[in-house]
Amino acid sequence: MRTVYISLPTVEAVQKFVELISPLSGQFDLLSDEYILDAKSLMGIFKLDLTAPIKLQIEKATKETMQIIKRFIVEDPSVLHGHNTVMEDYV
Repeated sequence: MRTVYISLPTVEAVQKFVELISPLSGQFDLLSDEYILDAKSLMGIFKLDLTAPIKLQIEKATKETMQIIKRFIVEDPSVLHGHNTVMEDYV
């Protein structure tokens, strides 16, 4: 199991993230103070505060999985969305 922080600042970013992880095996959970949600649930993600980085737990953090989600990973979780050091285009 591996835990990282991700940034999903736009509706498009959320959609792309779910699209990319949905076919992957293993459990992906988003954790907040109030919720533990399936990260493959588009509607569930919108329950979260998307203005701050979100903690993501990955059951099977393979090299392939990490490569696929690297564009969403925030190196420093205290950094706000607009200043994500690993951010790439979501499209």
